[in-house]
Amino acid sequence: MELPERDEYVARWSALHGGYRPGKRSLARGWLTLAYRVARPCAAARVPPDAVTGLGLVLAGAAVVPAAAGGWWLVLAAALVGLAGLMDSVDGAVALLTERATRWGYLLDSATDRVADVLFVLTLWVASGGTSDGAPTSPALRLTVAVLAGALMFLHEYVRARAIAAGMRDIGVVTVWERPTRVVVTAMFLVAGAVLSDRLWPTLGLLVWAGLGVLGLVQLGLVVRRRLRALDDGTVPP
Repeated sequence: MELPERDEYVARWSALHGGYRPGKRSLARGWLTLAYRVARPCAAARVPPDAVTGLGLVLAGAAVVPAAAGGWWLVLAAALVGLAGLMDSVDGAVALLTERATRWGYLLDSATDRVADVLFVLTLWVASGGTSDGAPTSPALRLTVAVLAGALMFLHEYVRARAIAAGMRDIGVVTVWERPTRVVVTAMFLVAGAVLSDRLWPTLGLLVWAGLGVLGLVQLGLVVRRRLRALDDGTVPP
């Protein structure tokens, strides 16, 4: 089977995301291009998309183990986080390239994304010291920030999903806190913790998770509010 070129793949991706088209120099476009390049050989080998989805979840879970070891093991944890994030996009790319995109696959991908996001938070929390009293910050503070970061992530995704169910025709807006950013932030602060030999950096990563979670939610909420009000007023077609 002849596989589509990158532009056709992006067009197919756009059709499945309410017609949203990323800019030519945007982070989203770059991420899609990377996923496309990795997915092509997988699609040629007829690798099932669900298998790639499962692999991404396994990699996300595996990152917790070296994160708990600390030290230079945090670099391995960061690499596993990055690969897990990439697999999340590769599975969808494989499905689109092989024309095997299904509603079940979409649901499975969304569910595993949320589990993997929780595992990213867990990885940072463990790397920051977890329940240990020997880390630079208190266990209570680390746990509080980790729970807040995870809750904001879930709320961000829930608001978008409910807005689409209410009639919004696309994803609304690419916020500062989309999944690729979560992957990058998690990996970056894990590496910083390894290079600087300081557990404070994974804790700062959790704080950045929470801060960007607030900004992303506000950004999404403003767009959703405007779109849904326009639907209620009848100023845009449903």
